[in-house]
Amino acid sequence: MISIRKFQEEDISLKVKWINDTRNNLYLHYDLPLREDKTTQWFNSIKNRTDRIDCTILYNNAPVGLIGLLNINKEKLDAEYYVCLGEETAKGKGIASKATDLLIKEAYEKLGLKSLYLFTEVENLAAQKLFERNQFEKIKLIRNELFYNGRYVDRYLYQLIVEQYINNVGGL
Repeated sequence: MISIRKFQEEDISLKVKWINDTRNNLYLHYDLPLREDKTTQWFNSIKNRTDRIDCTILYNNAPVGLIGLLNINKEKLDAEYYVCLGEETAKGKGIASKATDLLIKEAYEKLGLKSLYLFTEVENLAAQKLFERNQFEKIKLIRNELFYNGRYVDRYLYQLIVEQYINNVGGL
């Protein structure tokens, strides 16, 4: 069974473990390594914000990853989507795809969002397959979009029209 729930303080050590794992962080743009004390400070600074939603992905009630929405814009009714499946044993089972579906439905039902977007590095083919499986559309290539770890990064911008997605997957 796959579900998502609000990120909680007891998830901090898992987030640190997952993000510091080189199998997970190749395309993430964090100041590495993450530390628990700094991540606790981050958690305390964001836990009551309304411009973001941070969730933990559960598989058979065990935490396996992170998913959420950033930069929720209540005027434009859009937000930036992110996902990171942290547990290696959870990969390749459709968990990230199902968690994405749950988050999209929540974004529609509870926030009335019209559009979700994301950025992904050109080389991150596995993520692109996930996004396209969940009906995100590749909008454009942005060259030198980000400077990270001493190099410029080319990224794709993806977008999902939420109502179209809801209609295609059979509604809530």
